[in-house]
Amino acid sequence: MRKTLLKISLNSIAAMPLSVVQAFGALLGLLAYVGSSHYRSLFRPQYESVTKIHHLPFQLWKAVRASGMLFSDSLWIWRNPNKALQLVEIQNWDVVESAIKEGHGLVMLTPHLGGFEIIPRVLAQHFPATILYRPSRQQWLNEVVEEGRAYPNMHFVPTNLNGVRQMTRALTRGEAIGILPDQVPSGGEGVWVPFFGRPAYTTPLPARLANRNNTPVVMFTAKRKSLGEGWLMQANRLAPFPEDATLAAAQLNTAIENAVLVAPEQFIWSYNRYKHPAGAELPPNAQ
Repeated sequence: MRKTLLKISLNSIAAMPLSVVQAFGALLGLLAYVGSSHYRSLFRPQYESVTKIHHLPFQLWKAVRASGMLFSDSLWIWRNPNKALQLVEIQNWDVVESAIKEGHGLVMLTPHLGGFEIIPRVLAQHFPATILYRPSRQQWLNEVVEEGRAYPNMHFVPTNLNGVRQMTRALTRGEAIGILPDQVPSGGEGVWVPFFGRPAYTTPLPARLANRNNTPVVMFTAKRKSLGEGWLMQANRLAPFPEDATLAAAQLNTAIENAVLVAPEQFIWSYNRYKHPAGAELPPNAQ
């Protein structure tokens, strides 16, 4: 029943213009912030800390509205991929083309910022992409998300050993793989390194995959433009990762920080980036 109702809701969203959907998303963001103390306890301290560190304007309500748009953008892109592709302004595409021409595949990194769901669809216009994702614990929600994300030339694999093997094979074929690098990995699969000045459990997987065969790594962002006007997609090739997992993860977090600073109010501040996953060792300052 929930799945059917959600599908009806998604189809209703698909019929509306992007500007209307984003305005609705902004309202959801405000309601989530005002209505949930847990949401506020995650959102405000993380966002405020970054603005202070980098001497940025503290635009709380703009960031709160943008948090809801992060959700609504994704839904609209899932249901309107062709329309969404027409609303993307792409910069630095030569970075991607030259990386793929090297013949070792491509590791694409896409933080949860702006219209990040459009990025793999842009790449899928040019070459196959295998995307790593974390399944929900609720099967009905998994089915809805997988159906929404389905798109030609895109293949989603779960965050487990089989998924990593499929990504390795994709790189061997010279294809692209996609990873959301700002998610907290499961215990035992990450290392503690700074993220905006605080220890964050971070995955070294992108570095491990890239270093197998000198695969280029590109960080992508999709900054939301004005209401209903789409997104500015930018690509930045990263320097090769060191072999040491801790040093590689620290370099990765620096790259994510730089990506977030493209549009800090559009990042997913409601996500607990600093949580301690079960099975992980304590962070250095807590030992």
